[in-house]
Amino acid sequence: MACTSIRPSRGSPLALDGKSRAVDAADSRELLEENARLRRICAALIERVESSGVAGGAPYAAFEHAVLLAEQVRERTEALHRTLDELGKTNIRLGEAKADAEAANLSKTKFLAAVSHDLLQPLNAARLFASALDEHPLPEASAKLVAQISRSLKDVEALLGTLVDISRLDAGVLKPDIAPFRTDQLLDVLAEEYRQAALTQGLALHYVPSRMVIESDLALLARVIRNFLTNAIRYTRQGHILLGCRRRAEGLEIVVGDTGPGIAEAQHEAIFQEFRRVAVPTTGQDRGLGLGLAIVERIGAMLGHPLCLSSSPGRGSLFSILVPYGVLPAFEPAPAPRAPMEKDALQGTRIWVIDNDTAILEGMAALLEGWGCRVVTALSLSDLEKRTKHDPADVLLIDYHLGDDQPSGFAVAQRLQERHPGLATVLITANHEATIKRRARARGYGCLLKPLKPLRLRMTLTALLKASPRRKEQ
Repeated sequence: MACTSIRPSRGSPLALDGKSRAVDAADSRELLEENARLRRICAALIERVESSGVAGGAPYAAFEHAVLLAEQVRERTEALHRTLDELGKTNIRLGEAKADAEAANLSKTKFLAAVSHDLLQPLNAARLFASALDEHPLPEASAKLVAQISRSLKDVEALLGTLVDISRLDAGVLKPDIAPFRTDQLLDVLAEEYRQAALTQGLALHYVPSRMVIESDLALLARVIRNFLTNAIRYTRQGHILLGCRRRAEGLEIVVGDTGPGIAEAQHEAIFQEFRRVAVPTTGQDRGLGLGLAIVERIGAMLGHPLCLSSSPGRGSLFSILVPYGVLPAFEPAPAPRAPMEKDALQGTRIWVIDNDTAILEGMAALLEGWGCRVVTALSLSDLEKRTKHDPADVLLIDYHLGDDQPSGFAVAQRLQERHPGLATVLITANHEATIKRRARARGYGCLLKPLKPLRLRMTLTALLKASPRRKEQ
């Protein structure tokens, strides 16, 4: 069997062993040289970096510290963004909760403002009955009971009126009805109304009348002056109350002063805050809520009438409101009430009363008949037509809201005036909307708000009859 011999080739390790070792040595030298070269480059770079650093500093340490700070800033920025996102979500939830609370509060205030008519109706009837009783001669014991009933009803009216006013202001449904009128149209009635209240407290009311023409909302301005007078009587133990006016270049300043204990200057702003009172009267008869002056301030701001308080302990107090001057139109629709005429001034006056509340009709009839009037009451126009036949009247007293299925007081009054030219008309309403008062004034109607104040009704009737062409012809 043939055998093939094998020889090493030229490139085999066995053949190149010595040469490979020489190559390896050369490669090692090259690597060492390259390594040395790289080290020199690195040293040069380090030298350049060090030469560009702050003198005496540690550039690498600073660089490492800067990198660390940058990382910390990044981490904290991310944490801050996460916190801001959480705060944003929390703010959204708080905003939704606040909106819900405001909606609930607005709903409450609108509800109270809307139901004020129903709240005031029975109170109006009670006041009419109490006032009618007061017109009759009564035994001393009964007269005292009637006086206590009247006082209690006035307290309820004041408290309810305060709550309703606050609700209307909060709900934004109370809008001013700005119009020019003579000052005595407002102050004559208030002076007569509060003179007796002052006497019962052993105080004298000094009233300085004025016939200056001013421009404001008569009902809202009366609310302000009433509060001033009420507080003056409430806190004054002896002396007198002053009601009058002072002419200023920018308007007429209506002033209410007293000889009471006075108010420290530090308390001047506090007493206009809600539920804040400087002192509580010692008579035990006060049922106020501490909201009166808060309402006064808000009404003053709404009307744009500046308020002023001048007072110090032991020197009494002087509250005032500055009202701009006005100009009456050539034709003045509603005659200004004057001081009440003699007791029998309304004797024989023929009056129609239309209201959809039977109790109010009965109370009005009792009160007016006590003044000597001849009264016909009715629940509607058709009811009145059945009762009156062809007998005319001097004055029509009509409620604005006669029922959901009935025409308004304006519509009924217009139809009656078309049939009876010259019929004097007074609109009576628990709705304080400015548009209603403007419409009444434009038509030449008087306008009285519920709960009806008998003194204001009497003075309004007296003024209407005095200006009535029918009475002048008689």
